[in-house]
Amino acid sequence: MFKSVVLFFAILLFLFGFGKIKESKFQTEDDVASLKKVYEKDFYIGAAINDRIITGNDTKALKVLKEEFNSLSPENVMKWEALHPSPDTYNFEMADQYVALGKKNNMHIVGHTLLWHSQIGQWMNSVKDSATMANYIKEHITTVASRYKGKIDTWDVVNEALNEDGSLRESVFLKVMGERYLEFAFKMAEKADPTAELYYNDYNMWKPKKREGAIQLIETLQKNGAKINGVGMQGHWGLTEPSLEEVEKSIIAYSKLGIKVAITELDVTVLPNPWELEGAEISQNFENSEEMNPYPDALPDSVEVQLAERFRDIFKLFLKHSDKIDRVTFWGVNDRSSWLNNWPIKNRTNYPLLFDRKFEPKKAYHAITQLKAESIKQQ
Repeated sequence: MFKSVVLFFAILLFLFGFGKIKESKFQTEDDVASLKKVYEKDFYIGAAINDRIITGNDTKALKVLKEEFNSLSPENVMKWEALHPSPDTYNFEMADQYVALGKKNNMHIVGHTLLWHSQIGQWMNSVKDSATMANYIKEHITTVASRYKGKIDTWDVVNEALNEDGSLRESVFLKVMGERYLEFAFKMAEKADPTAELYYNDYNMWKPKKREGAIQLIETLQKNGAKINGVGMQGHWGLTEPSLEEVEKSIIAYSKLGIKVAITELDVTVLPNPWELEGAEISQNFENSEEMNPYPDALPDSVEVQLAERFRDIFKLFLKHSDKIDRVTFWGVNDRSSWLNNWPIKNRTNYPLLFDRKFEPKKAYHAITQLKAESIKQQ
């Protein structure tokens, strides 16, 4: 009788323990099979999110966001025209929800953007007086950054202030205040929230002339005592351009300034671009055609393989310089929500991200997760 009882409990213990082991193994595999887990020791993996994700209406996108990413950026809800549409009016509802979503899910929260010549309060374009311009900038940055003090981890303080040749863009800020507006904006941001990291963000930061202009801009800020923690290299790239050698040169050059590097808006277009297209200048727009929209129904397998190889090569470079890179942010969660479906030509079907229109991981997703597994084996 005693032996039977002992045997009975031994069997129960074995079955209970086996079940726990299986459960633990499943959970471990599930954790590993996510971007944020795979790259957790290298850099943040982020996604830019739209209003439907912020409000919870796009439940599938929200699920992918929580499972795969540990950093988030707002596509539009924190831009000037959305937050501050008139001199005496602020609309914080969507921005508050965005920050709350990040906090609830313990994510690195990016504020995008405090000062940009595009999507600005329209009255700003009629300001002619330097003192008035400075007061408007000070009031906007102070109000917004102070509201999220201690909640926003990183601010894109100034966005896209450079031309392709590295000179300063003739924005309304430069025309009215001169180049001192850059230093002024960074100092106002630091004063409003001393704990937040402050970045300069721009596209085509891999181009040699623009790189030199960015370096000069950053060095001037540093010389004048303005706090700048990092530079954001927008990654609106293609299947063959830019050259990853030039991207690498830029990562190294910016890092030598003593600041962090972030890849802030990563997507890889698979569609042809119109002639004379420059970077990510949103004012550009062109006509649609069958030639410009070659994959309206599905992406050919050969092109999807090419896209996967491109992402693999990109992330291989990022891993090589993970000591310099703080964050890699995709500009969108899945192909359906990508801005590239409507820019620079409206109503096209693009495939620039890691998740398809059904939120299934693509070959590109598996390429970069497998890349990390291979790099660990080689260590």
